[in-house]
Amino acid sequence: MSFVPAAISKTVARNSLVLQTKSPGLLFGAGIVGVIGSTVLACRATLKMEEVLGEAKSKLDMAKGLEHEDYSERDRQKDITTIYVQSGVKVLRAYGPAIIVGGLSIAALTSSHNILSRRNAALMSAYAALEKGFAEYRARVVEKYGEDEDRHLRYGSRTEVVKEGKVTHQITRVGTDTPSIYARFFDQMSPSWSKEPEYNLVFLTCQQNYANDQLRSRGHVFLNEVYDLLGIPRSEAGAVVGWILGVGDDYIDFGVWDDRTNSRVRDFVNGWEGAILLDFNVDGVIFDKIELV
Repeated sequence: MSFVPAAISKTVARNSLVLQTKSPGLLFGAGIVGVIGSTVLACRATLKMEEVLGEAKSKLDMAKGLEHEDYSERDRQKDITTIYVQSGVKVLRAYGPAIIVGGLSIAALTSSHNILSRRNAALMSAYAALEKGFAEYRARVVEKYGEDEDRHLRYGSRTEVVKEGKVTHQITRVGTDTPSIYARFFDQMSPSWSKEPEYNLVFLTCQQNYANDQLRSRGHVFLNEVYDLLGIPRSEAGAVVGWILGVGDDYIDFGVWDDRTNSRVRDFVNGWEGAILLDFNVDGVIFDKIELV
């Protein structure tokens, strides 16, 4: 029995955490329901306005048209003011529930937006810190061991035995099995893919050149925009990562023409492979680095 309070506390804490995690969605849903509810309440209140306004008009006509020696102009203005105040109170009572529900709905939607904005800012800050740490680590690896070793450590490598006639020698392939999280296959699923292998390579070359032209003219390009050029489905990460001048390599590379992919390019161009893996050299998150001109 001594464990019951602790178990209850643990359950309450866990449920509270779940609610906090899902609070933006819950607040957004409550806001939408509230907006619909306030609209319904406002419509119902409007149906009552004809009676309220008709009664107010009747009383105003009576007050303005009443003539009596004991009924002074001061009394007339006082009665007119009273009629306006009473009618205003009735209108406020009729529309009050709609106003309250509408205000709470706006507050819920605003809270949902603020929570998501804070979370997105925190995620981008965390990603930027991680990206900075990784870049500094790679710089130290390059400084101590050189670029070749950095490439081996980053992408992984494997040794293959290749026979050319009667000569047998070993070659090292880097990065064929461990692409980045932004890598995508260009294959028959793309509407721009062709049965002619040479056309595919020309197409990729032209699209890479066009993307670099966009980078030089605009100063930034998102990864999803490059995906669009190639007919590849967008990704959530592609909406915030990409290339921006003055931050990274200052050019867009599809990762097709470097030394570690020559064998795959040869197979792709010769038609022996129906797909090729494109590994993009994104600069990281650029969404928060774009500045207004």
